[in-house]
Amino acid sequence: MDRDTVHLSRVMSHALRHAPGRYGLTLDAEGWVPVEDLLAGLGRHRSAWGALAPVHIERLIERSDKPRFEVRDGRIRARYGHSVPVRAVRERTRPPRLLYHGTTPQAAAKILVEGLRPMSRQHVHLSVDEQTARQVGARRSRHPVVLTVRAAAAHEAGVAFYKGHEQIWLADHVPPEFVAAPNDRDAFLLDGSQ
Repeated sequence: MDRDTVHLSRVMSHALRHAPGRYGLTLDAEGWVPVEDLLAGLGRHRSAWGALAPVHIERLIERSDKPRFEVRDGRIRARYGHSVPVRAVRERTRPPRLLYHGTTPQAAAKILVEGLRPMSRQHVHLSVDEQTARQVGARRSRHPVVLTVRAAAAHEAGVAFYKGHEQIWLADHVPPEFVAAPNDRDAFLLDGSQ
């Protein structure tokens, strides 16, 4: 995607995940808003976007490397990552055996004691591979820590997991017994459980 499209995607994420009121939007309980309302809000934010039409939003979504948005029946919502009170209806799904969480060294120490919590978001975000988790952690630290989550074992113990998209899984909370630091990973995976 070109720079303008990336910028538009970021502004749409901001509008649909964090500050709908700033764009004159009112999300329903599941985060949906009419596409026309979003377009009007974007046009108020940046006059050049006043000429955007629903087809432009559809093309942006089709070309995106990550499915951040969902469009249905003339409405749009962000698929995950809300900091505003929106509760998308999600179906509990069995996750892969392992998932990963990239974070700062300071946060990792706390997570190993308290488990993974959503903090300012509605869900904990987990990556399907270490590389993606490292990229996420690198947003907050020059020396990110990648924690391993025994997701299948946690699921068996009753922890709810939801599929965000192909690279991201969501959870309400992951207790510390299912989370391992990089130096504990081998022992953690060989303990005889999932």
